[in-house]
Amino acid sequence: MLLLAPMEGIADHSMRALLTEHGDFDLCVSEFVRVSNTLLPERVFRRYLPELENGCQTPSGCPVHVQLLGSDPQLMGENAHRVVEMGAPGIDINFGCPTKIVNRHGGGAQLLKEPETIARIVSAVRRAVPSQIPVSAKMRLGYEDTSLALENACAIEASGASALTVHARTKTEGYRPPAHWEWLARIREVVTLPLIANGDIWSYNDYLRCAEVSGCEHFMLGRGALRNPLLCKQIKEQRQDLDSDQVWQQIRPLLLDFYQVTHQHYPDKYLCQRIKQWLGFLAPGYQQAQELFNQIKPLHEPLQIRPLLEAA
Repeated sequence: MLLLAPMEGIADHSMRALLTEHGDFDLCVSEFVRVSNTLLPERVFRRYLPELENGCQTPSGCPVHVQLLGSDPQLMGENAHRVVEMGAPGIDINFGCPTKIVNRHGGGAQLLKEPETIARIVSAVRRAVPSQIPVSAKMRLGYEDTSLALENACAIEASGASALTVHARTKTEGYRPPAHWEWLARIREVVTLPLIANGDIWSYNDYLRCAEVSGCEHFMLGRGALRNPLLCKQIKEQRQDLDSDQVWQQIRPLLLDFYQVTHQHYPDKYLCQRIKQWLGFLAPGYQQAQELFNQIKPLHEPLQIRPLLEAA
């Protein structure tokens, strides 16, 4: 199974629509919905997940599970119950976000210091939703070190989770390479639930190496899918890596597709930011993307940007 990762501020519904249309993902996980001190109104969930109006699927039919982030077990359960009543087909719980503001408020990776709290949250969400609704979790290997990695994974499984995604780095490592895929093999020795590997899968060859080192059968693609929107399909079809020029030729028309999809939902200023953001992710992998980014970076009007995308 191949999943599209939740990436805050990047993989919103417009990007999910693009990547699932041109990839071959089995499942998406939404950007996290923050649960702080209240039962969120339905409009908040609909803002994060317009797919709720379409059976909680992307336009191409890929199901979207809702990720919740918070530290209060009761509120996490209540919010999970609400969004499932709205049509969410599954709940994912975020124990991995490394951002300072999230961790300062006791959420995300901060909870990796507290296996007992993790267990209470997963249990509360599991009790709050019908048994047929999958409840999964995503964690990192730890906060500053890996000393609690196995304990956290076991707590998640024992509390009723149906699957576990592990980003194979600690919080303090952020996104610095390498991802420690060997730790996934160690976690597989202590849990029996489906384990989903995440981190540093940028190519088909990375996928093969991750599978060999980790022993995992399920994988979550994040930044690698942004860099190569066809990576998921390439993995499914077992196609060897192409050179960067060949991949860029396949990406070029998707830029205009993304412009059009995003233009339907966002004001002009936000549209320009989104195009620049994606080109910023593409630029390290493709010289042509860097050149296009340099052209677009000073522009602030969609009508200035569109001709450049068409010409590309």
